[in-house]
Amino acid sequence: MVTLAARQGRQLQRYSSTGGRLVVGRCIPYKFDVNCSSNDLLHSLEVLVISSQKGYGMMFPKGGWESDETVKQAASREALEEAGVQGNVERRLGKWKYKSSTQAINESVMFPLKVTEELVHWPEMSARQRKWVSVEEAREGCKHPWMREALDRLVRRLSSLIRNRKSATVA
Repeated sequence: MVTLAARQGRQLQRYSSTGGRLVVGRCIPYKFDVNCSSNDLLHSLEVLVISSQKGYGMMFPKGGWESDETVKQAASREALEEAGVQGNVERRLGKWKYKSSTQAINESVMFPLKVTEELVHWPEMSARQRKWVSVEEAREGCKHPWMREALDRLVRRLSSLIRNRKSATVA
């Protein structure tokens, strides 16, 4: 078995021109529940949330973008470290600015991550819990409006893809 370790420290951390941390390793891991009895694929959509290390409820995996990786590599790394999932990082959902607990203005880019593998062991498993939830449960748990907006964008994008596939099948 390979032992994975989370990166520590901020020696390679990228910062914006205003001095805020670039938190672009944020993603929304998702999958479709194949056991769902609904014919509506969106009802079978599940997203993965993780517990905060500080005990502030559930959230999506996130972290800093470091100078030795691409933005998509950062998102993938954070999903692996914090949630123990791997998958395909898809086209970004958007970019938001927000105040951190220290009042610094951070920038966050959010990506969907279509999960292909859920690991039994992952770097932060002793510090975090993970849970697959419905979109509605995730929406209720989002503590920031921009997180709900990113989740809504993911749902609209997936809905559009599903509609387009159904249209192509009928035609």
